[in-house]
Amino acid sequence: MLKNLIEINLDRLIGAVAAKRADGYRFVTITCSDLGDAYLGGAYDLLYHFDKGLTLETLRVRLPKGAELPSISSEYLAAVLVENEIKDLFGIAVTGLALDYQGRFLLPEEAPRKPFLRPEETADPETGSPGEGC
Repeated sequence: MLKNLIEINLDRLIGAVAAKRADGYRFVTITCSDLGDAYLGGAYDLLYHFDKGLTLETLRVRLPKGAELPSISSEYLAAVLVENEIKDLFGIAVTGLALDYQGRFLLPEEAPRKPFLRPEETADPETGSPGEGC
């Protein structure tokens, strides 16, 4: 478990990030994980990492699959790099990017789309645990 982890709702993301900037935090990166289709009907786990005085603080957002992710590049321009990576590798629609590479920041035209997505999963109806394809 991460220390200094704060779970927030998606609708509070921009405000929470703006507060970090106002408090003098440095943006470090965003970590994205595909939680699979069996988890809450499909979701991503996004961890926004910030540093101040050599102390890491993390904001966690759960993004339902198919939902749009607002860009934080209006608060931290450097976020545009990792947000374009997330768009390329997971296929998440990131809105309001300061610079949008249209899904071709890392991947050439002939590369597969969304290569970091998990294969479709099916939950075992008796145990609720993921079945084939995990």
